[in-house]
Amino acid sequence: MSIDLLRRYSQVIMGASELELQADPTLNGRLLLASEGMLSVSYAPFDYINPRAKVVIVGITPGAQQAANALAEARRQLAVGNSTEEAIRAAKVFASFSGPMRTNLITMLDHIGLNRWLGVNSCANLWDSSAELVQFTSALRYPVFVAGKNYSGSPSMTVIPILRNLVMTCLGEEATALADAIWVPLGPKAEEGLKLLTTANLLPQERVLSGLPHPSGANAERIAYFLGRKARDQLSAKTSADTIDRARDRLVSQIAGLT
Repeated sequence: MSIDLLRRYSQVIMGASELELQADPTLNGRLLLASEGMLSVSYAPFDYINPRAKVVIVGITPGAQQAANALAEARRQLAVGNSTEEAIRAAKVFASFSGPMRTNLITMLDHIGLNRWLGVNSCANLWDSSAELVQFTSALRYPVFVAGKNYSGSPSMTVIPILRNLVMTCLGEEATALADAIWVPLGPKAEEGLKLLTTANLLPQERVLSGLPHPSGANAERIAYFLGRKARDQLSAKTSADTIDRARDRLVSQIAGLT
């Protein structure tokens, strides 16, 4: 687990108020890690790797709100005298997939039976009493912005050098540490990152459970159909029922076959 970056930026983070962190999690560029054209990568404490994780849930990249939450939690941990290691662990669990998307994610994971495979009543436990079972991460570990806006998958992380390098180094580190875990990418953009690792033989393809819709509220119709809450004949033209059916059935089957 790397804690060097939090140590490097701890004075900057501690010097900002929680209000400042919520308003601008980049702190006006003071947390900048790298940039290329309109793209920028900013530090937020998502470094923690849980060595006991049985499942790895992979988003695209932390958004501004997640970054602000992680920074604020790290600040709180350091302010009460906790170690850098504890601050990183607490910040990542607190902020990962925070907000409305967490409810969607929990419901879909339970729907495909992941909670039963993990031996928990609900995947909601992964954020509290069963946190030792999960690694929350992103294909791009640190927040990426395009012209100051949240990165949502374009330009492709497999093409742009600073993004590809972020996948291969940071996500690659996690793949090496957690090769025996089950990996669940959230949506096709996160799947792109994992494909880089499977192609490079850093992660076994059979450990990747692809096809879960991204839990964003903007994906509400696909999520509703995936969960059986919306009928096929009520779907708009932009939603492919057959694609979702195949993905859901494959996920249920894969989980049922896990040992």
